[in-house]
Amino acid sequence: MMRVFVTGGNGFLGSSVVRTLVDKGYKVRCLLRSTSNTSRIDGLPIERVLGDIHDLSSVEAGMIDCDAVIHLAGISDWKEVTSSRMHESIVVGTQNVLNTAVKLEQRRFVYISTISAVNGTNRPVLQNEDTPCTLNLNQFAFVKAKREAEALCFNAASLGASAIVVCPPETFGPNDIDLITSQNLINWYKQLNVLVSKGGVSVGYVDDVAVGIVAALERGRPGNRYILGGENVTVKQIAALMFDILGEKRNIIEIPNPIINLVTKVACSLHIPLPYNPEVVPYATRFWFMDNSKTVKELGVSFRSVREALIPTLAWLKEKHFI
Repeated sequence: MMRVFVTGGNGFLGSSVVRTLVDKGYKVRCLLRSTSNTSRIDGLPIERVLGDIHDLSSVEAGMIDCDAVIHLAGISDWKEVTSSRMHESIVVGTQNVLNTAVKLEQRRFVYISTISAVNGTNRPVLQNEDTPCTLNLNQFAFVKAKREAEALCFNAASLGASAIVVCPPETFGPNDIDLITSQNLINWYKQLNVLVSKGGVSVGYVDDVAVGIVAALERGRPGNRYILGGENVTVKQIAALMFDILGEKRNIIEIPNPIINLVTKVACSLHIPLPYNPEVVPYATRFWFMDNSKTVKELGVSFRSVREALIPTLAWLKEKHFI
């Protein structure tokens, strides 16, 4: 029975990956901090190793006698999208885990990146794993760090390591206790006139993305990238679907991006509080539309619709009285 070492296994996506592995009969060992909230994986038959991706001794101790590694740990919260810890968390952390996996000759290494590391555009354009990145990376610290971490994996693969990169989309689902993606839904719910940007994104349901990650572990080709996104929708369409599911009528207004950019710039310069995180604006005003055909063909996975992803997400938000 294969034993898989997982970093970030207590997180929103990570906990779903851990459950998927357990359900498929894998033995799972999670690297966890002493302060980690493990409520999403409590009760699962897993091994726990106390440590951190920046503590090489704990990484190696946890990885010994494992057959594969799934690396999810690292900054993923939109509140920290320009954090000064970005490089240390994403790039150095990945290097630590990857180097240890190579040293211990692990058979498979799956790195969890993001679709934003592929590319974003000013108009709706379908992109795939090989699309050149045209973003100014100096304006996208998160993307820059993720691409640097991906490069480490591709370089290791070129030297013979069985390293694979997967790119999750905007991921929805229940148990988003840190409100990583659900916060936008909550913000919209609080608005009588719902203001949205002109942009769009590939969307996935958390369990579908987790299944895709495990499929990459099992069938992915080393040195390859796999997009794990499903349906491509505009921000306005997501908001409209949300209120349609809730059975509520709201006026959804798409604000021109130049106005959003100007308001954000002026407010920040004058230190005026905004009802949104200004650091997210460069992402929200672009299109992150992805072609998942390579993933569907090679990994044999499927993705439910945005509506199907939102229904259980909204049910959970109502149950927890967020909306």
